[in-house]
Amino acid sequence: MSARREFGLRPLPSPEPPEGFGRLSLGRWFTVTGAIIAVLLLAGLAWTATTLGDAHTARDTVIEVIDPAALKAAEVATALSAQEGAVRSYALTQDDGYLTGYRDAINGERAALSQLSGLLRRLTGVSSLQVKLDVLQTAAGAWRREYADPILADVPAKGADALTRERVSVNQRRFGEVRDSLADIQRQLERLHQVGADAAREGANAFYLALAGLVAAMLLTLVILAFIVRYIVLRPVAELAGQVRAVAAGDFDHRLQVERPAELAELSSHVDAMRGRMLSEWQSATDARNRLEDQTAELRRSNGELEQFAYVASHDLQEPLRKVASFTQMLEQRYGDQLDDRAKQYIAFAVDGAKRMQLLINDLLDFSRVGRVGGERRLTDSGDAVRAALRNLTATLEDAEATVEHHDLPQVYGNPLLLTQLFQNLIGNAVKFRAAEPPVIEIGARQVGDMWEFHCTDNGIGVEAKYTDRIFLIFQRLHPRDVYPGTGIGLALCRKIVEYHGGTIWVDNDPKLDKPGTTFRWTLPASGETDG
Repeated sequence: MSARREFGLRPLPSPEPPEGFGRLSLGRWFTVTGAIIAVLLLAGLAWTATTLGDAHTARDTVIEVIDPAALKAAEVATALSAQEGAVRSYALTQDDGYLTGYRDAINGERAALSQLSGLLRRLTGVSSLQVKLDVLQTAAGAWRREYADPILADVPAKGADALTRERVSVNQRRFGEVRDSLADIQRQLERLHQVGADAAREGANAFYLALAGLVAAMLLTLVILAFIVRYIVLRPVAELAGQVRAVAAGDFDHRLQVERPAELAELSSHVDAMRGRMLSEWQSATDARNRLEDQTAELRRSNGELEQFAYVASHDLQEPLRKVASFTQMLEQRYGDQLDDRAKQYIAFAVDGAKRMQLLINDLLDFSRVGRVGGERRLTDSGDAVRAALRNLTATLEDAEATVEHHDLPQVYGNPLLLTQLFQNLIGNAVKFRAAEPPVIEIGARQVGDMWEFHCTDNGIGVEAKYTDRIFLIFQRLHPRDVYPGTGIGLALCRKIVEYHGGTIWVDNDPKLDKPGTTFRWTLPASGETDG
């Protein structure tokens, strides 16, 4: 049932529509402003990202292509110079070590040329460099064909005479062509390095400019937001807060009204309507509180009468019952020879009824005292409670030749007297509802989370599944009183004790367990933290 239906409240009146800028909702204000800010920020971000990308591209080209290409060009120059020196030294000394150095220099030249060619292919718009590299390779090949290879072939036979004046002239001409081609490549790489460095600096400057523009746009955004928040949010909220503060101070006739935005204008109208309603409901609430205080006092008085009734039931009501039973038995003893069998039977009925009434009163008192009298809880050894229950049931167990087995039982958070009564009722129940064989009762426990789950298993007559909930109700009996005596309170008392400790109790009717008897299971808290 809703609060409106439960308390009979009428719906609040519809607020008056705002005028002017007050018609714009807060969402629309921020939508329009957010769209303008988003355009500015996106434009600034796009400009910043573009300049940053250009600067990164120029820097990467210089660092990853042009500078490594210049380094490889220097390695080519070093390798060619090493070849020229090795040829001359080999011709003058005939030392094979210079021949090995010549061949190593050729391998170094080829490796550097291959890497240089790969780097130049990464440059766009400078295909002339690849042409100049081809010219360099052609010049180096011509120098080796016309100078180095003929000398190396004649040195073993002619020695230093292989280094003729004519060949020296060829070396000067051909190796000069090699140097010119290599210098041309290096000069162009230096120009490209300068161009790339300038582009990187210009890109960095453009990035800083774009970043400054983005910062300026963000500052402008903050200014706009601050103005809107102050004009559309803070000032109206402050006005509404001042009006509410005045009402809270006791000026209940103070009207609540703000003009903008639309949400706050509507909110102030509803709050003002609620102010009026609260005034009308205030007196009703005061009257209801007075009636509740009267009912509380009446409840205290009623509880006191119940306590007095419990005292009377435990003392004054039982005294007449004891007298009825006592004097009826005395009547039978003195005049028994003058009474017929029917009269003796009536006397037996009266004595039995008085005793059963006394037992019923005691059971009702025990049931009502659970958790109310002496119900303090502490860490208790459940094994001690079982042993105390067995001592109380010594005569009953010996008469029935019952066997009770209980394993190592844990400590639980509970009341020792109530736990003893719980075990005593369950064990006594198992003995009462025994089968033809002597009762065999087994009690154990296992931990489930922060609770201990106990079980009490017997080999008695059992309980049908359809009655497992009914047996825990007070005064509910499944058998006639002349077959199984009792008041029908025992299991109801067990349930009240377990629930008082924060646990649950049930009958375990597992169809997989094909054996006679009944298994009761219940849970008790392992510590005070789970105390219900």
